[in-house]
Amino acid sequence: MSQLNKGRKKKKPLICNMCGRRLHVEKGLLLEDACEVTKEWGYFSTRDLEIHHFTLCEECYNKFISSFKVPVDVIPKNEAM
Repeated sequence: MSQLNKGRKKKKPLICNMCGRRLHVEKGLLLEDACEVTKEWGYFSTRDLEIHHFTLCEECYNKFISSFKVPVDVIPKNEAM
């Protein structure tokens, strides 16, 4: 289970790191989709042993990936689990 819907009832609000908009959470459930990224940096980087975490709302995610030189791979899915 992702951090997005793990026990969110009384914790700080979930906010998009790019635009600052508060995401719609009701009774501990995220009622809109979002992109959650966690990156643990290893050796041979300038961020050795740091863990970075951020959340993007769908609109900001779309803006973010539209700036890529190589587009993201999109794999269609027929059903949700």
